[in-house]
Amino acid sequence: MKGALSRANNIADLRVLARRKLPRPVFDYIDGGSDDEVTLRRNASAFEHYELVPDVLTDVSRIETGTTLFGQRVRWPLMLSPTGLTRMFHGHAELAVARASAKHGLLYSLSTMGTTRLEELAEAYGGPKVFQIYIFKDRGLTAEFVARCREAGFHGLTLTVDTPVAGNRERDRVNGLSLPPRLTMKSMLSFALHPAWSLPAVTGSKFDLANVSHRVDALAAGPISLFDYIGGQFDRTVTWRDVEWLAAEWNGPLAIKGIITPEDAKRAVDSGATGIVISNHGGRQLDGAPAPVDQIGLVRDAIGTGPDVICDGGIRRGSDVVKAVALGATACSIGRPYLYGLAAGGESGVDRALSLLFEEFERTMILAGVNDVAKLDCRHVRRPQELW
Repeated sequence: MKGALSRANNIADLRVLARRKLPRPVFDYIDGGSDDEVTLRRNASAFEHYELVPDVLTDVSRIETGTTLFGQRVRWPLMLSPTGLTRMFHGHAELAVARASAKHGLLYSLSTMGTTRLEELAEAYGGPKVFQIYIFKDRGLTAEFVARCREAGFHGLTLTVDTPVAGNRERDRVNGLSLPPRLTMKSMLSFALHPAWSLPAVTGSKFDLANVSHRVDALAAGPISLFDYIGGQFDRTVTWRDVEWLAAEWNGPLAIKGIITPEDAKRAVDSGATGIVISNHGGRQLDGAPAPVDQIGLVRDAIGTGPDVICDGGIRRGSDVVKAVALGATACSIGRPYLYGLAAGGESGVDRALSLLFEEFERTMILAGVNDVAKLDCRHVRRPQELW
C-alpha cells in the first residue's frame, strides 16, 4: 500500500484507494451526504467559481505560511475537522490522524462521537487540539466534557449547532449501516470482498463511542441503526442562551460550527464565541444550504477582523485554501480528505493527504506571487462575472 500511496497525486486519488479498501457501506458513510447530495457536490464545485489573480515580480524565494488558530500557532491555515466513528475506517482510528497532524504542525479536533477517549488522545498528542462538543439533552454530560477537556489540556472547544436532528443520509439507510457495523444479507458480499478491512474489524478492538459510552449505553443491547442512534442524541431546544452558558463554563477559545449566515455569526460572537466555523456539515444535514466558501466574505464583514473564521467543507486542493484565506477566512478545515487517506493507508495515508495539500498550497502561493499568507486578500481572488 505504501507504493500505492506514493503514486497518489491528489485527494481524488486517495478517494479511489479508500473506495477499494472499504466495504461499500463504510465507504458510503464517508462519501455520502443528505437527500439528493446537492450541497455535498456544491461545497467542492463552488471553489471552481473563483479565479486566482496573481501578482508578479515578487520575491517568493521564501514563503511564510504560519498562522494562529484557537490561540495556537499552526504551520499553515488548515485544521483537521472532528469526524465521528473513525475506527470504522482504520483500526488505529483517531490516534493515527492525530500523529499525522502533529507531524505537519496542524491543529486536530476530536469528535464527541469519536472512538478514542479524549484523555487518551491528549496523552498521546502534544500538539494543538480542540474538542468538538454538542449540547446534549443531558446538560450534565456537556458540563462533564468541559471539565474533562480542561483537565486534559485541550486548547479550545468547537460547538456543533447544525444538528437538531440527523440529516437524511440515504446511502446509510439503503446500506442498512448500523452502529457498530454488522453483517447483513445485503452487505455480506461487500464485507467479504474486503477482508483487509473485515478481519481486523472482527478481531480488533471493540467498537465503542469512547467518550459517551459510559453515560449513553445505547449499544449495550446490540446494533442500532446509525440514523436512530445519532438522531436520539440531539436536542431541539438548544438556543443562544445555551451558547452563552457554554462560553461561560469553558472560559476559553470557543468556535461555533454550523454557522452559515452573517446574522448568526454576529450572534455567536455576541454570545461569547471567539471563532466561527462556516459549515453545512459537509452536505450531510440540510441539503440545499449555501457552500461555505460563498459565505466567507459576508461573515467576515459582519464580525470584523478579530474572531477566527474557518471555512469547513469542499476543500480538495491546496489552492482552495488560498482562495478561502484571500476571501477572508483565517483557515480551512478538512474531514473527507484525511479520512480517504486514513482508509487508504492509516497514518501514512493521512500523512500523504496532508503533504499533498500543503505542496499544492505552497505552490499556489508562489505562483500567485504572495510570499506571506498574511498578505492574501480579496484582490487575489474574484468571480469571473465580476469582469462584466
